[in-house]
Amino acid sequence: MKVYFGFAISDSMFNGDCIIHRRAVSLDEARGLIAKGIVSCINPSHRATVEAVRHRLGIELPIPETPPKIALESGEAFLLMNMRSLPRLVGRHEYMPEEISVTEFSFALYTVE
Repeated sequence: MKVYFGFAISDSMFNGDCIIHRRAVSLDEARGLIAKGIVSCINPSHRATVEAVRHRLGIELPIPETPPKIALESGEAFLLMNMRSLPRLVGRHEYMPEEISVTEFSFALYTVE
């Protein structure tokens, strides 16, 4: 199963009419999926967020020069990472340790039937 990874999901990621299953994923399961290999869809402008994830969760996420365009096919999945309370970076390029320490991370897996 090909698994894509990103911080946001869009209707345009799904090919035509399809059935999508969504389920919450634990941190350990997300780590396992990432370790097996993901197609990273992270935008290079999110480097500070990737650093926060590495610092807080110990997860290394690749950042492609150009994120791929996604058109999920049957059997493929998208692993979504949500970050709660991590502020938008305005006028700076990194998060403060205090901001990272209070951030809540969660994961969801969207699978196309």
